Amino acid sequence: MAQVVAVCGMPGSGKGEFAAVLSDAQVPIVSMGDMIRAEVRARGLVEEPHVFGEVAAELRAKHGEDVLAVRLCDRVDELLQDHELVLIEGLRGTAEDAVFSARWNGAYRTVAIHADRELRFQRIVQRGRSEDGDRAAFEARNARERGWGLEVLISDANDVLMNDVELDKFKARCSAWLEDVLNG
Repeated sequence: MAQVVAVCGMPGSGKGEFAAVLSDAQVPIVSMGDMIRAEVRARGLVEEPHVFGEVAAELRAKHGEDVLAVRLCDRVDELLQDHELVLIEGLRGTAEDAVFSARWNGAYRTVAIHADRELRFQRIVQRGRSEDGDRAAFEARNARERGWGLEVLISDANDVLMNDVELDKFKARCSAWLEDVLNG
C-alpha cells in the first residue's frame, strides 16, 4: 500500500538531509518550503529572511492555516499513482497535519527530526540559504513556527530521528528508517 510521510522539525534540524536520503532512494519529494520560495520569487520580492516568514504568515492569514497542505495534496496523489512512498518535506503546522491525516488516513505518518538548538543554528549559518539570516532571524523563525504548532507535531510524530551526530551517521539513521518503513 502506498504511503505518505511528512517530515517536521525545527529550522536547521535536518529535514533537508532526511529528504536527500529519501530522494537518493528514488522517493519523490514535495517541499512545503519550496512553495514559499516560489511564491516569493513569483511576487518579485527580495529574498531576505524576514520576507519568507512574512509571505508564509500572509498566505496562512489570507487563505487559512492549511493553505499549503491543501495546495499540495493533488500533487502528492499524482505521485502516489507511480510510487509506493511520497515524502512531504517541511510540515510545520497542525492544520496542515490535519489535512494530510484526513486525506490519507492510515497511509499517512509523520517523522520528526530533532537536534539541539545551538547545533541547529550552527548548521543554518553554514548552509547560508537566503531565508536563514542571523541569530535574531533564527529565533524569530523558531517562534513563528512554534506558533503554527510545530512543537505539537514533533511531540506527536509517529517516528523521531535524532540528528545529534555527524552527517554520515545521520544519513545512516535515515536509511535504516526508510528500510524499516519499506519492509514493514
